[in-house]
Amino acid sequence: MPLFAKREMTMIVFAVLLPLLCLGFGMALARAFFYKEDGLIQIWMGGVWGLAAFIWLPCLWAFLASFGIFAQLAAGATAAIGLTVTVWWNKKQSIPPLKISHWKGAVACCLPLWLFCFYLLHTHTLRVWEDGSLHTGQSTYGDMAMHLGFFTSISEQKVFPPKYSLLVGHNVGYPFLCDSVSSSLYTLGVSLRWSYILPALWALAVVFLGAYLLFHSWLKQSAKAVLAFVLFFVGGGFGFVYFLGGGWENFFRIFTAFYETPTNYVEENIYWVNPVADLLIPQRATLMGWALLFACLYLLYRAAIEGEYRYFVPLGILAGGLPLIHTHSFLALGILSAVLMLADIVRKPKFSTVIPWLTYGGITLVLAAGQLFGFTFQQAQGEQFVRLSWNWINQKDNYFWFYIKNIGVVYLCLIPAFLHADKKSRLFYGSSLGILAISEILIFQPNPYDNNKLLFIWHLLGCGLVANLLWDLYKKYAPKLWAKAAFGLVVFLATFGGVLTLGREAVSDYQLFSAEDVQAAEYIKENTPSKALVLTANNHNNLVAALTGRNILCGSPSYLYYHGVHYTAESNAATQLYQQPSMELLHQWGIDYVLISRHERGQFTVDEQWYQQNTTLLFQKGDISLYQVEQ
Repeated sequence: MPLFAKREMTMIVFAVLLPLLCLGFGMALARAFFYKEDGLIQIWMGGVWGLAAFIWLPCLWAFLASFGIFAQLAAGATAAIGLTVTVWWNKKQSIPPLKISHWKGAVACCLPLWLFCFYLLHTHTLRVWEDGSLHTGQSTYGDMAMHLGFFTSISEQKVFPPKYSLLVGHNVGYPFLCDSVSSSLYTLGVSLRWSYILPALWALAVVFLGAYLLFHSWLKQSAKAVLAFVLFFVGGGFGFVYFLGGGWENFFRIFTAFYETPTNYVEENIYWVNPVADLLIPQRATLMGWALLFACLYLLYRAAIEGEYRYFVPLGILAGGLPLIHTHSFLALGILSAVLMLADIVRKPKFSTVIPWLTYGGITLVLAAGQLFGFTFQQAQGEQFVRLSWNWINQKDNYFWFYIKNIGVVYLCLIPAFLHADKKSRLFYGSSLGILAISEILIFQPNPYDNNKLLFIWHLLGCGLVANLLWDLYKKYAPKLWAKAAFGLVVFLATFGGVLTLGREAVSDYQLFSAEDVQAAEYIKENTPSKALVLTANNHNNLVAALTGRNILCGSPSYLYYHGVHYTAESNAATQLYQQPSMELLHQWGIDYVLISRHERGQFTVDEQWYQQNTTLLFQKGDISLYQVEQ
């Protein structure tokens, strides 16, 4: 696929300018807010604020108008004005030039992992095969079609806030700003594939750099920061043991079977996934959320632990933008902040202690209230959401054994690492125990598995705590050969499962759409109204919803159920419309087009003869037929 779809050159130029203007605006803001910080932190924060502007500015204008060209142009103009004003302010304040230190550790761990993720995005994102089919990888086979459906429908239909294209007429029950950022590029003419990849690359860069700089600011040593980074992003539990017996065939199925890896092996109660393979690459909300959240954690550490209260203001602004990007990140930050605020008040019980926290909370709530009351709380209604449940997703094992085999070395070392740590580290990690406690007794969404989006923030701080212990022990006994061997063995045991999982992801390949699917999608996109309603099967890799941005009557239950959406009526109607069709029923549901392919024939006993006799055949290729319903 080319980088740009067929668009006028002016739109292509602006597709390049919009993210660059937002990035420049973010860099200027970072220089204004954080000029006393190391240059690398300023660059990272610039990337974070620039990404936040790129996500939010088009949407703010789209709320006022629609998600079309005007919203993108207005967003670019806003970023340009903000950039100009902030640069003028910075010059007036005589801000000193950038000075970068401790960059080697950042490059050593962040760059290789970012390049590896670039490769995964290349192989997993609508990779065109020789026969014209579109392929993906293991981790993205399930979620990618949903995200494509969100951002193509936002761009094509221009309705904002968006409605479900997967269930026509219903509000989207998902933090949709993680996908609207791709809608902006797609609207300006960037191809479907690159509209998906480019924002992800930006977000991955600030996630990785943010994790390293958070660990470095906290642990004060590059080596400890690198070790903590590796434990978190490459780490895995002891699930690899299940693949060591039974000969080579048992081991090599890691690289061939679908989701039987050392970090995701449901049959043996292994659920603690690798964050790169199973969260950052496939889950757009987690990726975009962590891009902002890790910056928030850094600011929270500086403000609450190190007493730099001035950082509560930028923290409040960033936190206020999180709910519609990633609700779990907003919740995790809220729990950490509440625990640290109470600890601060207990240590210094006077009103002056509360004022900075009230400032932070006030800014956050003012910015987040509209998102929470207008979207999040409405989306999270029903019995599938907040409910009591003990021990997260574990139903087979002893409480401690479940976490030992799932998380491995890091979990085993948490208590000695806590005892070894200084008071500030204990307090910072201790705040994450609030996340653990709440996640062990409450499920916040229909799928219990998704509580891991909270638990991984507890794990993030746990990796920092354990890295501090392991490196101190290594340095204490480093001259001795046995100490070096022991340290190597511990790191190996902590990461072997993760390395195998990442290796599996690198070689995985699955067809997501056939060549005929692609041709049918191109025809639909070019020859039907953008808000047309198409009757299809509910397969997750739905060519209409994912590739054209058109509406379908009822999408995949694997998406809709876990978003808490009721779809029974539409699902029953789809069955009747395929098996006992009538023109009256088609008009009743507002159906404009009917798709019949291998998916529809597999799900229903389709009365194709009726459609051949009563509707107009518009497109036929291979096993795919598209019929138009006369209105």
